[in-house]
Amino acid sequence: MTAKDTVLSRAVDRQDVPFVVAMVANAAGRTYSGAFGDAAEGLKANESTVFRIFSMTKAVGETAAMILIDRGKLNPDTPVKEILPDFGKIQVLERFDGDKPILRAPRTEATVRHLATHTSGLEYEFFNAEMANYLAKTGHPSVLSGLRSGMFYPMMTDPGTRWGYGPSIDWLGLTVEKIDGRRIDKFCREEIFGPLEMKDTAFEVSDAMANRLAAVKIRGEDGKFGPYDIAPPPNPEVYGMGHSLYSTAPDYVQFLRMFLSRGVLNGNRVLSEKSVDWMLADRMNGLIFEKMVTVVPALTADFDAFAGTRRTHSFLCFRNEVDIPGRRSAGSQSWAGVLNTHFWFDPKKGIAAVIMTQSLPFVEPRFMQLYADYETAVYAEA
Repeated sequence: MTAKDTVLSRAVDRQDVPFVVAMVANAAGRTYSGAFGDAAEGLKANESTVFRIFSMTKAVGETAAMILIDRGKLNPDTPVKEILPDFGKIQVLERFDGDKPILRAPRTEATVRHLATHTSGLEYEFFNAEMANYLAKTGHPSVLSGLRSGMFYPMMTDPGTRWGYGPSIDWLGLTVEKIDGRRIDKFCREEIFGPLEMKDTAFEVSDAMANRLAAVKIRGEDGKFGPYDIAPPPNPEVYGMGHSLYSTAPDYVQFLRMFLSRGVLNGNRVLSEKSVDWMLADRMNGLIFEKMVTVVPALTADFDAFAGTRRTHSFLCFRNEVDIPGRRSAGSQSWAGVLNTHFWFDPKKGIAAVIMTQSLPFVEPRFMQLYADYETAVYAEA
């Protein structure tokens, strides 16, 4: 039994997670796979377990946009409203007058780059109390509703002035659709999932995936896990590239290995080397990642990974700007889905890894300790 096995199995025994599937790879292939616990009643967790990956969808959406940039069809500094005129209707929420929101025009124009780096001014209600207040007082649908009208959140800040986590990548997906002409699910199948042989990654649960789909658990006030019903909306008006995908550990590792190989996998080139290098650099124009403070503690804890170090955002995801002792290198990329599906890859050391379950709250301390212990074991045994 490896140190990784020990860390993961003990975490399941302690019920830090209901179950776990984890995998490590390098550019050449997988180097570790482990699965512990029951993914659902009567269903042992294994490599083929299917996950709702929620915000791990975002990196796929950003890659879709990068494919168009690579081909000269999209400029990252183009204002979004020049591609999607409806985006120009979005205003900044300044304050409330009683129950009435007071909005104003943004002082800067949101660009494609702002969408990809979460600096567009759009923020989720889970991490911004003013946005939660706006939805409550106006009855505006959530972006998770799958309705096109749900996309039109007001901005919380002027574009390009602050990192704020929200539905920017959903708009980035619409940008790809508008420029390319294919619907985003078709684009991803033909340009990303097909070339990377991601056979179990999809926007809808196929019959072949349904009997392998993990159950979701939430930690109650008694500290124990109980059932919880949450999933991306099926057959929505708009596939939100912030949250819509289902996948497996082996499939997502294929996606990460493509970046370790600088855009190519199994002879299939998805991105040019030059584009991968550009994509993985800090693209925030001087801004930095800011702590995400929860509005809904039952669903998510605060998120402030590697606090005290400089952290930015590439055109793909969260980026470390310093080495983390015993763990990832500067320039490493990472992100996660709300049900505690997490990935990182370290281009400097040639390591990619996932650690995945289906549990809430997101990034609760017990999970984050497991993540740290797992990552430490990955590097110790690399």
